[in-house]
Amino acid sequence: MKLGVQELLIILVIVIIVLGPTQIPKLKKMFSRSKKNFEDELKDTEKDKPDD
Repeated sequence: MKLGVQELLIILVIVIIVLGPTQIPKLKKMFSRSKKNFEDELKDTEKDKPDD
């Protein structure tokens, strides 16, 4: 199932209406931190993985 531009815009509008425009930067910051932590853990896991 692929989402087109129109569907993504509808989802974005709903999120803005539900959360309010002041909460969007907080969510963005939270997701950015989560993504960075996830990537760091992946790097650590690859570094700790023994070579076969």
